[in-house]
Amino acid sequence: MANGRDAREIKRIRNEILVALKVLYPAALQADRLMRSLLVLFPTMEFDYFRRDLHYLMDKGYIQRVATDAEGDAAMTPWRRRWFRLSTTGIELADRCIRDPALDESS
Repeated sequence: MANGRDAREIKRIRNEILVALKVLYPAALQADRLMRSLLVLFPTMEFDYFRRDLHYLMDKGYIQRVATDAEGDAAMTPWRRRWFRLSTTGIELADRCIRDPALDESS
């Protein structure tokens, strides 16, 4: 278990993030709204864990942060108000054109 969640749940949440952003591509979605849309599937999800999932997907290059013109200093924007969109690599992963063993739910 990783922080109260098992590996399977973490993989499911990260895959659902990709699917939700794929529906909106090329548009972006605010982190708070993205999390609220996933609460239907994962009612016990907490924002701190969700933020870690977003960070992981950004580090892998599957999603990108979008800074709006209204943000003075993008680094000072709270995580809940940050905007994210799928990258081209994230689209390929969501479409199952490429594989990432860390996100493969069968293992």
